[in-house]
Amino acid sequence: MRAKTQSIRQNDLPNALPDFRNLGVMSRILVLANALAVVFALARSRQFAEFAGNFTQIAGQLEPVLLIVVVVLYAASPHLRRLTYRYGLLAVMTTVLAATAVLFPFQSGIGGNDGWHAFAFSIGFAVLATALLTWYFYLRNRAFSPAISEARLQALQARIRPHFLFNSINAVLSLIRRDPKRAETALEDLAELFRTVMADNRELVTLSDELALCRQYLNLEQLRLGERLAVEWQIEPGVEQALVPPMLLQPLVENAVYHGIEPGIAPGVIEVRIVSRDERLRLHLSNPYHEEHQHRQGNRMALANIRERLLLHFDLEASLDTRVVGSRYEIVIVMPYRKPA
Repeated sequence: MRAKTQSIRQNDLPNALPDFRNLGVMSRILVLANALAVVFALARSRQFAEFAGNFTQIAGQLEPVLLIVVVVLYAASPHLRRLTYRYGLLAVMTTVLAATAVLFPFQSGIGGNDGWHAFAFSIGFAVLATALLTWYFYLRNRAFSPAISEARLQALQARIRPHFLFNSINAVLSLIRRDPKRAETALEDLAELFRTVMADNRELVTLSDELALCRQYLNLEQLRLGERLAVEWQIEPGVEQALVPPMLLQPLVENAVYHGIEPGIAPGVIEVRIVSRDERLRLHLSNPYHEEHQHRQGNRMALANIRERLLLHFDLEASLDTRVVGSRYEIVIVMPYRKPA
């Protein structure tokens, strides 16, 4: 039996338009466009007392254009994602210029002049604002590629602890003579688990793939822990096709085993519940809590890593919260409910 391996690619993340349906992206567009308006108002003001009037005049013409552009980009976001980066930028610039030109006849000149001077000022402001925002999102994308993304990926890959590998191999060795079929299945699970870990895991994957990986991991731990480990799955029908960051659940399930099952003597239950509500995917995981046996540093590292990757993929639209409820430790993740195109 040979497992296919895949090395980690070192190439940069490709240039791509931001997700115009992401709350964080749209907030940045609104804030940065208005910040540019503030700069223009200050530049036009000889005295500070003139600033308020100049900014009000510029903002009065900027906001309607900005509102139309935001609405159009939100509606067109799925189509823009299908375009190449160059044609996507061209489509965005065309949208901005069209909105500026269409609304101009209903506005007084923000350049302080009438006619063509005012129109030229409006078009120039639109081009400059679009160019600066494009540059900002380009730099932001490059900041996450390749070194930072690679470092975070490698940190995630290190989350499968060495003792798990040694314990799994020992468990398989104990099965070879008395249950060779089960030993073979365990080796296949182990090979598949490490193949997934070593893959280039920077794209979203389906939840069904993530759940399959978790079950392979738990099958291996079951060899060692036996009846001490029980898992209750509550998966809402249909959510398996949702897109999630790779290696999202496996580190959490591994933590649940390490912090919740291993320290106890009696059997323990790990509960995994996943539902969708209002275009949001909600993942709830809980395990027994033993305060005196908590390995807090390792737990914080795993949670911090997952929070970072949720931020990378979903910006401000995802969250990870933890709490202790009675004798249970709970983790709740909420993220946008996305499906494959």
